[in-house]
Amino acid sequence: MKSLKLNTQLIRHIKRRTRLIVLATTLAVLVACAGNDEVQTEIQSLTEAYEKAQESIARGNYNRGVQIFEALQARYPFSDLSRQIQLELMYAYYKSGRKEQAIQTADNFMRENPIHARVDYALYIKGLAYFESEAGFIERRFKKDITQRPPKEVDLAYSTLRRLVERYPSSEYAPDARQRLLFLKNRMSAYENHVADYYLRRGAYVAALNRAKRALEEYNGADGNARSLQIMADAYEELGMHDLAADTRRVLAANFPNDG
Repeated sequence: MKSLKLNTQLIRHIKRRTRLIVLATTLAVLVACAGNDEVQTEIQSLTEAYEKAQESIARGNYNRGVQIFEALQARYPFSDLSRQIQLELMYAYYKSGRKEQAIQTADNFMRENPIHARVDYALYIKGLAYFESEAGFIERRFKKDITQRPPKEVDLAYSTLRRLVERYPSSEYAPDARQRLLFLKNRMSAYENHVADYYLRRGAYVAALNRAKRALEEYNGADGNARSLQIMADAYEELGMHDLAADTRRVLAANFPNDG
């Protein structure tokens, strides 16, 4: 499967939209509590800091961007500016490899702003963080087969991205999320089949049957469905349930003629 990357054009689009909101809301807050000269100085300082953070992130200097945005958030913790900075931070955390902080920031944002227009973005970043935590550096570097390893973060990635596409089907992030869901479904199906096959080879036929059934029912449409049916047929045969074994093989032949 080709590597799936965050759509940078979408990120730039968000930044352009949010910058005006940030500056406008900040101006309103500052005007309420300071004189005009002080307001202009504060706005200029804020604008420069905000743009410097964005420039750092655009150049790949995520740690510097994080430092600036964290400082701005600490200075304006209860304003609309804080919400926008949370969006910036969760992306910077994600890109810098600080996945846990990205997830926590996304969760905080959604909890505090459940009807905000960018909840879909927070879900997307959270899903990406879980998704890319699945295969660690060693596995990626040496192309180690991870299908035999317990899914760990896979369920969380799957549930998060599924929530995104179900709640926000028209979101600009939904198409990429759907592609990742297909990968995750195949990953989970493969692991369930691995466990079912383990039970089958050791004579635990009921356990093998139940695990293969689970893979087939929960991950319908996955690449591993044919293998799930094969395991089920073999388990039925070993249990003496020959009619069920024959029925399962007919289903296998009808749906996967090249895997029978």
